[in-house]
Amino acid sequence: MSADRIAALKTISPMALHTICQGGKAVELIDVRTPAEYRQVHAAIARLVPLDTLNPGAIVSKRVLNKDEPLYVICRSGSRAQKACEAFAAAGFGDVVVNVEGGTLAWEQAGLPVEHGKKTIALERQVRIAAGGLVTLGCVLGTFVHPWLHALSGLIGLGLVFSGITDTCAMGMLIAKMPWNQVRQRPP
Repeated sequence: MSADRIAALKTISPMALHTICQGGKAVELIDVRTPAEYRQVHAAIARLVPLDTLNPGAIVSKRVLNKDEPLYVICRSGSRAQKACEAFAAAGFGDVVVNVEGGTLAWEQAGLPVEHGKKTIALERQVRIAAGGLVTLGCVLGTFVHPWLHALSGLIGLGLVFSGITDTCAMGMLIAKMPWNQVRQRPP
């Protein structure tokens, strides 16, 4: 996606979105975090659509509101919502999608309505725990079993560098699919 199209994506502050809701206008807000993150805390008006399952065309076709009304997107702090907005724009729906600035953190800090559920370890922390554990394991195995096993630590380090450069995280995507990060959907 070009830099011009990224710059053209719209944003809104949590307070401005809440003001729209208080004015009686119906809004659609999707939360693109993992199910476990959503379960822990989410904006009361948000519905879950994890980023890894995001299908912009399907979401737009199933909208309850007029398809010309804004579709608001939120995540933890704004980064994943920005990626979701870029996916909508790439699919031709950039004119209706709006990123909520600062994400759920800013929403909650502003004192806006949230729903709390079961506490979980944040995905980012889980990735740091897994990466640190694998590096430690590589060091121990390389020292006591075979020197070539130090390569495990090196590979994890390269993965972290790649993750930082590309702003993607394969380990995070894998951990997000683990059973403890899944949420059973309640029947309607």
